[in-house]
Amino acid sequence: MRTTVLLPLLLCLLAPATGSAADAVPAQRVLVFSRTEQFRHDSIPTAVATLQALATGEDMLADHSEDADDFSPANLARYRVVVFASTTGNILDAGQQAALEGFIRAGGGFVGVHAAADTEYQWPWYGQLVGAWFKAHPPGLQDTRVQPERDGRAHGKAWAIRDELYNYRDNPRPRVQVVATVDERLYQGGTMGQDHPITWCHAFDGGRSWYTGLGHEEAVYRDPNFLAQLRQGLRYAAGRSAQC
Repeated sequence: MRTTVLLPLLLCLLAPATGSAADAVPAQRVLVFSRTEQFRHDSIPTAVATLQALATGEDMLADHSEDADDFSPANLARYRVVVFASTTGNILDAGQQAALEGFIRAGGGFVGVHAAADTEYQWPWYGQLVGAWFKAHPPGLQDTRVQPERDGRAHGKAWAIRDELYNYRDNPRPRVQVVATVDERLYQGGTMGQDHPITWCHAFDGGRSWYTGLGHEEAVYRDPNFLAQLRQGLRYAAGRSAQC
């Protein structure tokens, strides 16, 4: 089942100026998928609604589903971007996995949020799509700073975040373009050292992939810095921006 949920306040803040009816073109579609087979995040409804509002602000239509049968070649052909919003565990069977692979190879875009990296460990292609798999996280929510990055260098001011901060099995930097890092000096339990990517993107297997490890805590989805990051991730995955 797919539903469409909007956040009126976000729409007011994020919607671009509209043109005349004569300028209207069919909206691109986004599939937000939040099926879980292991841990389920309480923030999923907020994540879904936020992603749908952001998509609407970009003149895209976003459907929400937890039905793995939506991963068929015919259905995915309707979409420009697939978002995994804190999915966990093994959520697609072999045929559904093949459908997602075909979608990406046909030029589709992927956005992974938070526990998307805690998903499908037995599917090597998926691990490459996301860029790195989740390893562990320190207990509880902790405060740190997110440092935006461009072309391997700090870009813009760091911003404060309180969230569950993932450690990954390895550093994805050699395989991806890092969008932001977190500062392990400001919290306990980081295991990746001075270079701790938390958001990244890359061209992959004919399509585009963008991932952020942030998004565990519901309050994060009210952070304007995070919203701007998510919006740019959607734009990159949809092929609307070369910069992620």
